[in-house]
Amino acid sequence: MTATIDILTASRRPRLDERPLEKRVGLVILATDHTTEVDFQRMVASNRIGVYVSRIHYANPTTPENLLKMQPSLTSGAGLILPGEPLDAIIYSCTSASVVIGDAKVEAAIAAAKPGVPVVTPTAAAVDALRAFGAKRISVLTPYTVETSRPMADYFAHLGFEIDRFTCLGFTDDREMARIAPDEIAALALDATAPGSDALFISCTALRAAQVAGRIERKIGKPVVSSNLATAWACLRLCGEDQARPDVARLMTMPYPEN
Repeated sequence: MTATIDILTASRRPRLDERPLEKRVGLVILATDHTTEVDFQRMVASNRIGVYVSRIHYANPTTPENLLKMQPSLTSGAGLILPGEPLDAIIYSCTSASVVIGDAKVEAAIAAAKPGVPVVTPTAAAVDALRAFGAKRISVLTPYTVETSRPMADYFAHLGFEIDRFTCLGFTDDREMARIAPDEIAALALDATAPGSDALFISCTALRAAQVAGRIERKIGKPVVSSNLATAWACLRLCGEDQARPDVARLMTMPYPEN
């Protein structure tokens, strides 16, 4: 016969911290996304900032029509991130869809699940980043087709940027976009940058561009803003993290706009 094992209840309840980590960043990402989560673990997550992820349905090819289909999932996707607990920032990590759906509609859909939480889109963060550098004339590099790139060109032009050069790579599958080698991105960025531009924007959260942004800047002598670099910068600043990290990119030395 097996002897009964005594199980003792502790004599006191342990003290609880207010939060497991001081700050919380939520990520709403595509089911097919290979890059955002990795980039945020590298650039944002720390023993002070936690990154919490929810994935929503997405099916290739990357076309304006398919991107628009994600809009109904934004509220439910955001609601799955630490339900009932406050966040310090939440990101919808799709640049092209943020253009097609619209920054304001993305923000409203996420706010329905997470009211009062700052909502960050790659497009709005990129605009803030470019303006932080005082950039007025820009070059743009995207992995998309012309069809999917066109709304993005219109987006930046509408906000007052002069686009000196816009280069697209013609991909329709975001999983292939994620497989473009960082060295290739760096090489393509050189040709994509017009001499008269104030900065280069590299679009798409699938691209591993943030890994080589600093290297590209040293080659072209201009600021480089990528989708994940911009959202990571925004989230760090919203979490009160203002440490300069010039090794990552010039953007990581810049303050976030007060508005």
